[in-house]
Amino acid sequence: MRYVKLGSTGLDVSPVCVGCMSFGVPDRGNHAWSLDYDAARPLIKAALEAGVNFFDTANVYSAGTSEEIVGRVLGELADRDEIVLATKVHGRMRPGPNGAGLSRKAILTEIDHSLRRLGTDYVDLYQIHRFDPTVPMEETLEALHDVVRAGKALHIGASSMWAWQFAKSLHLADTHGWTRFSTMQNHYNLLYREEEREMLPLCVEEGIGVIPWSPLARGRLARPWDTESARSRTDEFGRSLYKDEDREIVERVSEVAQARGISMAQVGLAWMLGKPGIAAPIVGATKLEHLQDAIAAVDITLDDAEVERLEQPYVPHPVAGFR
Repeated sequence: MRYVKLGSTGLDVSPVCVGCMSFGVPDRGNHAWSLDYDAARPLIKAALEAGVNFFDTANVYSAGTSEEIVGRVLGELADRDEIVLATKVHGRMRPGPNGAGLSRKAILTEIDHSLRRLGTDYVDLYQIHRFDPTVPMEETLEALHDVVRAGKALHIGASSMWAWQFAKSLHLADTHGWTRFSTMQNHYNLLYREEEREMLPLCVEEGIGVIPWSPLARGRLARPWDTESARSRTDEFGRSLYKDEDREIVERVSEVAQARGISMAQVGLAWMLGKPGIAAPIVGATKLEHLQDAIAAVDITLDDAEVERLEQPYVPHPVAGFR
């Protein structure tokens, strides 16, 4: 496994990040397809043995049980000093007026709950899961800065938002001397490339490490268009993201994969890894072959003709993924 710097930080991360939304107690939260401890442990073990050191979860995944499972398995199998562990805050964790969002109270409460569930004193990357328009940006940024100063997080990151919001947050952090965002976790893949218009150029200019979510379009880029999975049958959010006009791109991914003798997933991830500013796509794995495909993609370079063939059918999409 080779390693890359995470944006402008000194962190060395594998260019594949294991997305831990796949792990959690199935009857907790909204992900009935998630893997419990016994099913998740072999996948995390295989990732570690392959040299993957980057794991991303969130407080809201499976009502906190993703953090519990990930923390328990990594505590059993890994040296904490060698792991880059990321989690997120924003989603609703309990009833009541302060049970969600990015207020100072919510952030300072939720970081402690996340650390307890993860069984660690700190996370390497603490991210806002979405933008919160109900809270002054200054309040959110100062609270995150205080989390870093307290030693509970080493770096902070953001997720899907408008580029102007991200640019403003970087400006405010610089103006006040607060910790600035080091990463952007946004919605980006061959079927959804709207981030190429403003967000990705901004990240390259500012030295932000980009760690896209859904790099395989919720599995759409990993299988023929009409094929379903257990997740896709219950993924209402995923069905809202991609449309029938995306079918031709998926078919071309299949053609390139067949010509090379590799999987569709490897083609989709290799395309992304060749883009400027991309540090580590976040790959959710529920089967060993999902993980193996992601790791294999690190060593694949598509030629210019293949890239052009994959990109040519793209049509503009409505902005999606902010909720």
